[in-house]
Formats: sequence, structure tokens, C-alpha cells
Amino acid sequence: MRGLNGPGLTGRSSLVLVSAGTVVLVGTAVFAVGCATGGTGLRDGGPARSESVAKAAPSSPSPDASSASAAAPVKKVDPVALLKADPKVSPDIKRDLKPCTGKEYPVDVSYGKVTGGSVVDIVVNVLSCADALGRGSYVYRAEGATYENVFSDEQPPVYAEIERGDLVITKQIYGKSDVLAYPSGEDVITYRWSGEKFTEQDRVHSDYSNVVDGGAQPAPSTTRKN
Repeated sequence: MRGLNGPGLTGRSSLVLVSAGTVVLVGTAVFAVGCATGGTGLRDGGPARSESVAKAAPSSPSPDASSASAAAPVKKVDPVALLKADPKVSPDIKRDLKPCTGKEYPVDVSYGKVTGGSVVDIVVNVLSCADALGRGSYVYRAEGATYENVFSDEQPPVYAEIERGDLVITKQIYGKSDVLAYPSGEDVITYRWSGEKFTEQDRVHSDYSNVVDGGAQPAPSTTRKN
């Protein structure tokens, strides 16, 4: 899983960075920033919001957008422009949203349907350059030529993905003495779109043993709350 490290997580191999170079219109301003093609999935949760954040420049569907329906058009957007134009994104995130190296931003982007619309939604995860931990997760829903922020979580470490049409948020839990590779536990929260907002459907909490033998990952103790 991108943006999160430690036991109980799989699929984390590298930090996906967004390269600059695509021009996207935001209101009447023009942003010359990157169009992302990376990402592992979409996630969303929390109350729906009404702000129209940014206009997206349409492009042909990407073969990498496996989360999107084949019948739904995929509009690639500039995730950095979306975040910077969004009044709901914290000033701290915007201030620190800078390239890690060159013109590459620490942003994961993926496209998929999680809000029941005819156009795919966009999930954006902002990571830290130093350790690739998730700093913020956002979901944007298409409204005509614009996108609206319908979910955000800025309590790190956090990472959002789309799984079978649901939004799944993963949060690692660290104690005072925990090292980055071995958190004390993890919460996995599943949200489902109710027509106007995301509502929680399932929550799984895992506690990890702090005993590591021979470099093996600690075995989790899991509690599910429905």
C-alpha cells in the first residue's frame, strides 16, 4: 500500500511522484503543473462539500486506470492544481506541497467510481518526501466540468484507496517508542457513498506485537467493528 509502511501492509514498493508540465484551468487562473498517472486506488469519506474546485482538461482514457469503468470517460486532471485551488485543503499541506526532486511532486493519484456518478472520481494522496507516509487524502467528485471535494482526511499517517466501489482509509498507529517500520497498530475504515456523503460501513483495528524474531513481521491481533 502506497504511503504507509510497516507490518500488515502489502504492495508498497516505491513512491509515485507527479511530474510537472500539464496546464490546467482553475477558475480564471492557469496552473502549469503536473498531471499524475500514478496511484493504487481511490478512497473517500466524510461529509460532502459544495465547492467547485477546479476545471479538468479532458483526455483519452488511460489503460492504467484499472479502477475506472470501461464505459466511463476518464478525465485526467492536475492533482497539484486541484489541491492548491481547494479551500478545504489545509494551509500547511499547500505550503509544503513542493517537488521532492526536480519537478516531481509526492502525490499519488487514481481514478475510479466511488460516488455513483457517470464520470470517474479522483482520489489524491499527498505523501511526505522523507518517508513516503501519507499526510492527507482527498476525494473529488465530477460536477460537470468541475470537481468538488467530497472527502478529506489530514490526520497522518493516512492513505485512501478504492476497493470494489468503496472508499477505504488506512491509518497506522504509532506509540512513543515505535520506529517507522513497526507501528503499534492499524485502523482500516470502509466508507460507502450514500447519495450525498460517505458513511462508515466497517472498521477493523489491528494491534501488532512488539516482539520481532529474526526480522519477521509482528503478528496482528484484529478487532472488527461493524
